[in-house]
Amino acid sequence: MADRDPVEGIPTEYWHRLEDGRIQCDLCPRFCRLHEGQRGLCFVRGRRDDRIVLTTYGRSSGFCVDPIEKKPLNHFLPGTPVLSFGTAGCNLACKFCQNWDMSKSREMDTLADQADPEVVAYMAERVGARSIAFTYNDPIIFHEYAIDIARACRERGIRSVAVSSGYVTPEPRAEFYAHMEAVNIDLKAFTERFYKKLTGSELGPVLDTIRYIHHETDTWMELTTLLIPGENDSPEEIERMAAWVREELGPEVPMHFTAFHPDYKMRDYPATSPEALARARAIALESGIHYAYTGNVHDKSGQSTYCHHCGELLIGREWYRLSEWKLDGEGRCTACGTSCAGVFEERPGAWGARRLPVRPGAFARELEAAG
Repeated sequence: MADRDPVEGIPTEYWHRLEDGRIQCDLCPRFCRLHEGQRGLCFVRGRRDDRIVLTTYGRSSGFCVDPIEKKPLNHFLPGTPVLSFGTAGCNLACKFCQNWDMSKSREMDTLADQADPEVVAYMAERVGARSIAFTYNDPIIFHEYAIDIARACRERGIRSVAVSSGYVTPEPRAEFYAHMEAVNIDLKAFTERFYKKLTGSELGPVLDTIRYIHHETDTWMELTTLLIPGENDSPEEIERMAAWVREELGPEVPMHFTAFHPDYKMRDYPATSPEALARARAIALESGIHYAYTGNVHDKSGQSTYCHHCGELLIGREWYRLSEWKLDGEGRCTACGTSCAGVFEERPGAWGARRLPVRPGAFARELEAAG
């Protein structure tokens, strides 16, 4: 575990000094160049005592047990509970952020819960979670904390899941994904215009991360695109995106198309229609993607999993509740024997749609009492 100072933060590794006296953070492609006392755009990494430190180690905006499908991950231990949490800050500047109260927070009071990695792992075990998800804001910015938690969780048989924008440089990316069993990457659009205008970032590094995860790691990956009317929902853009996924990654990487609701700095936009989501899903399937889904709407057919060979309904879903299950113990369709891509067990979990907030304090006392 990293040496922790709750006031000054913990030292980090990915930075270097510049000739003009500033220090450059090398964690993400923003490459923030900082004078003493300044923080990066993410707000949680800053320069103190001539080094870059992480100021939010051991602190969270809250913990909650969710269904794994809420991440969304439809092909990773379906039906099982996942302990979800995030911190404050983010290294993107999305004008449409759906979790802006946490990811855009500049108030340390947002970080109401304190928990060392061993406490988080113990808590995940005690509440029956099969995995832990770093979510709500991008875990890349609390890189050291997330990795320490993943290590502690692995010792207790708990798997680690990341929900990320994929905006990270190669060296920390390799270290981070060596500890993740699954990830959902927000592929926010398929144009540089969108990324620059609405996120303040670039598409290229995200595509590099997606390629890296798929080709260089064993991490299970799914992709999500929040469809914003008039910005990234044209049939042409979705067709190009799906074609890129099929050609660069293969047809078995699931694609999720989820509904935008007006929020943060884009309250004057309309919500995504169910018809737009269904159209995007259809385009992906027609482009050769085996598994495409809709999200943030009630759409049983669009959220269920079908055999790409024979069309059999393999996993029925209604919101986050599972109904039908027609996979054998090897993850194959029981009708035709075709393998379904993913990480499956013989039977699904039965967590359902429950959302259970939890606080680490009592678990920390239990763990301390147990020695």
